[in-house]
Amino acid sequence: MSRRWMRNSLIYLLIVVAVITVFFLFFDNDPLDGAREIPISEVVALAQNPGNERILIEVMGDDLTIHVGANTFVSRKEPGSSIVELLDNAGASENVSIEVKDLGSGLGSFIGLMINFLPLILFGGILLFMMRQAQGSSNQAMGFGKSRARMFVGTKATVTFFDVAGAPEAKQELEEVVEFLKYPERFVALGARIPRGVLLVGPPGTGKTLLAKAVAGEAGVPFFAISGSEFVEMFVGVGASRVRDLFEQAKRHAPSIIFVDEIDAVGRHRGAGLGGGHDEREQTLNQILVEMDGFESSTNVIVIAATNRPDILDPALLRPGRFDRRVTLDSPDIRGRTAILDVHAKGKPLADDVDLAALAQQTPGFSGADLANLINEAAILASRRNLKQITQDEMLEAIDRLIAGPARKSKVISPHEKKITAYHESGHAIVGYFMPHADKVHKISIVARGRMGGYTRYLPDEERSLQTKSQFQAMIATAMGGRVAEQMIFDEITTGASNDIEKATEIARAMVTQFGMSDKLGPRLFGKREEMVFLGRNLGEHRDYGPRTEELIDEEVDALLQAGWDNAERILTEKTEQLHAISKFLIEHETIDGKQMTEIVEGRDPLATVEPEPKPEPPAETGEAESPPSPAPENQGRAPDIRDASPQPGLD
Repeated sequence: MSRRWMRNSLIYLLIVVAVITVFFLFFDNDPLDGAREIPISEVVALAQNPGNERILIEVMGDDLTIHVGANTFVSRKEPGSSIVELLDNAGASENVSIEVKDLGSGLGSFIGLMINFLPLILFGGILLFMMRQAQGSSNQAMGFGKSRARMFVGTKATVTFFDVAGAPEAKQELEEVVEFLKYPERFVALGARIPRGVLLVGPPGTGKTLLAKAVAGEAGVPFFAISGSEFVEMFVGVGASRVRDLFEQAKRHAPSIIFVDEIDAVGRHRGAGLGGGHDEREQTLNQILVEMDGFESSTNVIVIAATNRPDILDPALLRPGRFDRRVTLDSPDIRGRTAILDVHAKGKPLADDVDLAALAQQTPGFSGADLANLINEAAILASRRNLKQITQDEMLEAIDRLIAGPARKSKVISPHEKKITAYHESGHAIVGYFMPHADKVHKISIVARGRMGGYTRYLPDEERSLQTKSQFQAMIATAMGGRVAEQMIFDEITTGASNDIEKATEIARAMVTQFGMSDKLGPRLFGKREEMVFLGRNLGEHRDYGPRTEELIDEEVDALLQAGWDNAERILTEKTEQLHAISKFLIEHETIDGKQMTEIVEGRDPLATVEPEPKPEPPAETGEAESPPSPAPENQGRAPDIRDASPQPGLD
């Protein structure tokens, strides 16, 4: 600090010297410096000499500048008297010519002075600008290797564990981290070692960053937050320097927490990138490894990191002693979704008909961020409709918008195309209703949304993480229902079933090659996926089987697809009357829910007044979460989930 103060003082001293020097250069040769002050009578006497008959008097306020020939004098005017009268009283002859110029009160002189000072002002401004630039460059150069982490204090945090829902196990793990920092003696007394790192793993939107903010709000200790990409620069050694500076700050403020978001930006597997061991990213990772493993036992610093790509992280980063704990977050179950909706609905004017438990049941697979967006979309819709409260209709419309996009009611659709879409979606619904082991039909719509001309939504009776062969066969048959209905009714097929065929083919191939559900090929995995660790991209499937096996795989896939087609054709042939009834209702009303469809299938009026079903009570919150919803078939080793969303004919 003293060295910086001395440097700044020297700079200011140089500025003062420069200003004084310029001042004397501009104002040292004043033409009035040699003028002397004399009385008026002496001026008159001097003017009577030959050649000095002209007197020029310049008046500026009370000051007089008198020019007589080559002589210049200064004087002061007496108050209340005229300069001409003073000369006449002093005995000036008639031959003396007197000229008086009034220069005003001094404003003109002030302007002239400012004009004279203008070069000085410009010079000073340029000098100050150059100094500021030099000082800024010096500060940037000195701070280039400093950490860019932002430090937060727990008392200023606005997020706590009460704002986190749907992840009870993750909350419990991180609550223990807070306890480690607040009461370390409780754990040390039992011989427990404070964990040095906690890795939060989960898909986007599951609440990794939110949990870190909650830890910052609960711990009440300094919290350093930084992104993994902020370590890496184009200059070699900068990332490692920032890592050292970050950990030095954390140690000075211990006990403290370091949160590194998206750590996969700097923690990728070494040896997979360009530049070898001289790669800047690898140098930064090496410094992180050293700092985490070099903590002293008395230093209470915990590193929390978040990533959605744990498969590409370096093994040295994941070993015990660095990241001792791995907390996995997944999409919440129905209890978790209900709790998350309740958290985000606080403070919003909800109508009495809003049922958060029913909304949670209709949103399987939604993450916490999706549910927060759902509430926000519903609030925007209510504001657009000039409502004072958010009703259940806005909530349901928000779900449709998030799944399929906003409704395109302005799109002009011909009656024939509308009829084709109605029969297509009715075919899906009829097959799904009568096919054993199929998911329950929740909603059918022929309103265009996004690229889809219509869609049929299914909801399982219960959330599950395992799928059976019968359920897969039902999915294939349901997907084929739209194409079969088109061919039966119009004796023609359209492009509207392209998405259905794609999904059915993916399910059938996954059954044969991944899940071992083929009677001919048996329980074997066919094909191995190749991934480039550095890029984090799937390069496709590596075929580890021969041409004959490939033919058998194609035959089995074709057999599964044909069986689904036959099942859909059989059901629609038997239920043609119900197919016409549902299609007619869709053409007239455009949307039908699962309850109305049941009424039509059973021969009752779907618009008749029915007793409303009681609202389902949300299950009691427990420490154990239900199994997460089924992921898509591309997740190897997990059962796929399918939601029918038939594209608009001719677009896909």
